[in-house]
Amino acid sequence: MSTYRCKIGTSDGRVLEKEFEAVSREALQESLEEQGFFVFKIRKVSLQWFSKGPGGGSLSGRRFLVLNQEMLVLIRSGLPILQVLDTLVDRMEAGGLLNTLQDIRSDVRGGNSLSGSFGRFPKIFPQLYVASLQAGEQSGDLPVTLARYIEYQKRVEAIRAKVRSATFYPALLAVAVTVVLGFLLLYVIPSFTQVYADANMQLPLLTRMVIALANGLVTGLPVWLPAILISFFLLRAYARTERGALTLDKIKLRLPFFGALLSEYALSTFCRTFAITMASGLPIVQAMQMSRGTLNNRVLEKGLAEAVNRIKEGARISEALEQTGNFPIIALRMIGVGETSGSLVDMLTDVSDYYEDEVERRLDRLTTMVEPLMMMTMGLLIGGIVVAMYIPIFQMAGTVQ
Repeated sequence: MSTYRCKIGTSDGRVLEKEFEAVSREALQESLEEQGFFVFKIRKVSLQWFSKGPGGGSLSGRRFLVLNQEMLVLIRSGLPILQVLDTLVDRMEAGGLLNTLQDIRSDVRGGNSLSGSFGRFPKIFPQLYVASLQAGEQSGDLPVTLARYIEYQKRVEAIRAKVRSATFYPALLAVAVTVVLGFLLLYVIPSFTQVYADANMQLPLLTRMVIALANGLVTGLPVWLPAILISFFLLRAYARTERGALTLDKIKLRLPFFGALLSEYALSTFCRTFAITMASGLPIVQAMQMSRGTLNNRVLEKGLAEAVNRIKEGARISEALEQTGNFPIIALRMIGVGETSGSLVDMLTDVSDYYEDEVERRLDRLTTMVEPLMMMTMGLLIGGIVVAMYIPIFQMAGTVQ
């Protein structure tokens, strides 16, 4: 996502300048207008690593979880919210987060709401979190909504940790294979080539093929290396455009195995976010709009935006989602049952649990398949190169005998 600085007008006549994260300028403007703001200007923030706010950037998932757990314990103990913030500030280590909490405490002491004070820092505190705090303030049951958000955050962090752990070892193997092959082709084989050239002997076909490949890589280095770098940066620039990002997201969903994995992960995250926002008391349309950003795929987000428009026109949730073509039959049936029985939040949670299990199953299958496959590929490539380069030596030894 990109960061945009917006100048917006509120319904009570105030003009504010705030930063938001969004997939595109158009999606952000649509979201702000749906929330009742008048949008004067939207400007994309460039060089974001040099322009962090007082919070110093977004929090890590683990640190954010600990902060919320501490705040929940203090609120449940019966302390007023100002004393809760004072305690958090006193316990906090020096850094960007401490400065942010001090600003929030000053805002609350000045009469602002807790959700509004946290909402001043959208780069640090997600919109869903601010909405949960706002719902808790309106219902007078802040500990319940905060505990519900913490449970949601734990589940999301758990599935993210499994994704990271499942992809770490294959990525490490891929890097190792690339480094070893590069060392063999660019350094070891040219050394052998010089030895065989001095020996003036007829080389086997396999050896000649490997030497030709290595020579081509070495002599073509001034050409193919800049070509790869230029292609990388051009593709990266294209992917940052709206059309390029949409094309890339389409390709992701069509990838064998990985497309289904990404789709199920997005679906599980969306359903859990949708459930938590509805349980917090938000209207269905607003809850869906807020949950749309968790899909992290423009194709899915575009389909969901169309579903939201159909719901505004009076369509059922399950029917609107079915017309997007992105939701599996089993999920649609469970959501439809939840609508009919009045237990939509529970059904959305069940759908999320089901697809989280599916994601875990696919990740287990991925690690089970990829690790031995990569080890075998690495062994064949490296072993083949070594054998190809040592065959002439064996032939020379046999000739000497």
